[in-house]
Amino acid sequence: MAERPGTPGGTAPHVIVADVADPVLDPDDRHHLERVLRLRNGDPVSVTDGAGAWRWCRFGAALVPDGEIECVPPPAPPITVAFALVKGQKPELVVQKLTELGVDEIIPFVAERSVVRWDDERARRNTERLRRVAAEAAMQSRRVWLPEVQEVTTFDDLAGGGALLAADRDGAAPTLERPAVMIGPEGGWSDAERARFNGTVGLGPSVLRAETAAFAAAAMLGALRAGLVAPAVHP
Repeated sequence: MAERPGTPGGTAPHVIVADVADPVLDPDDRHHLERVLRLRNGDPVSVTDGAGAWRWCRFGAALVPDGEIECVPPPAPPITVAFALVKGQKPELVVQKLTELGVDEIIPFVAERSVVRWDDERARRNTERLRRVAAEAAMQSRRVWLPEVQEVTTFDDLAGGGALLAADRDGAAPTLERPAVMIGPEGGWSDAERARFNGTVGLGPSVLRAETAAFAAAAMLGALRAGLVAPAVHP
């Protein structure tokens, strides 16, 4: 029998269920556990509702609870990354990695120089797909809080909210005072957008691809929140 770790993690699978008090596997998750991971009856599985509650279970024809329900408070402060839509399957990659890196709110948006623009129907389908990608990544990374993947919005709406800092090479170092960053498109910010910035944040001296910049922002803010690095000291 596989060794069960003391917290969600290790090699034991981690799955999302509707109710941790009465955990029932989604058919796709059961197929993955049985056919791909080759779990046997009695093997440990951690389950979560994606809203902070989780517990241990034993795998079988039905999941058998094997531990008390634990409740984990949401990470604080919450981290937000908004990213301008990118080509192909890159939006899925961005959402996957931002989830793995611990981002709490993910916002795809359209900027003035964005090449990718989704009509209403495509936006609906792709948002559903991005949310499924986030759920899969949360299970892989053993998260007990699912990130919120918002519907596609516009730069104007984000700038009007005033909370997000724009990623820019000349920006200041990231801090947890405003852990909310928006990443521009491959073509860069327009002059009109720059005039509406509510502050900027720097991600290093290099010119980064849009998806790389999103990963960098998430990694920097996540490391600050976890206490893995110290905040920048300004003279």
